[in-house]
Amino acid sequence: MHLTDPEIRVLGCLIEKEMTTPDYYPMSLNSMVAACNQKSNREPVVDLTETEVLAAVDQLRERGLARTVHGKGDRVLKYKHVVGEGLEVTERQAALLAVLMLRGAQTLGELRSRTGRYTEFDDLEDVAGELAALATAEEPRVTRLERRPGEKEPRYRHLLGVGSEPTEPVLQPEPDDRVGELEAELRELRERVARMERELGLEL
Repeated sequence: MHLTDPEIRVLGCLIEKEMTTPDYYPMSLNSMVAACNQKSNREPVVDLTETEVLAAVDQLRERGLARTVHGKGDRVLKYKHVVGEGLEVTERQAALLAVLMLRGAQTLGELRSRTGRYTEFDDLEDVAGELAALATAEEPRVTRLERRPGEKEPRYRHLLGVGSEPTEPVLQPEPDDRVGELEAELRELRERVARMERELGLEL
């Protein structure tokens, strides 16, 4: 499934608000516009119009990912997501997808921290397990990105966008390489000490 950027933002907001502010869910069109254009907890920050948001939610309805709700006493039409059915994901997996949709690629630690308002993960392995399930589904929903220069941890991104293609499946969290880094530093220190000893004539 390949969603447009506005569809991704709207769907992420519907999931977020259901889990974090259930008293104000389902959402009206006005509240969805405000949520999409929030300046906090969003990457990138956008400025979608009411027309763009309405078009996006209509597309999500056609894709089986959103529905309209008109409860007794409601003066305006409201909307809710149905990703559990449409994407066949659990509530915790939906929370991870929402953070990835709203804030871009994330590390395991960032995902655990930023889903804290949505749901609870016991530890990083718990997060990695849910990501693995999403990555190895019949239609993968997330993938792991290679570390960029200067980064210590891999990041993960969703595969719901237009043009998204799976690259490296998330099977297990990448092993911590700090031990290897420390061993390399220790070898370098030993070489420096040996060189200084030779220069000072202290070799045994």
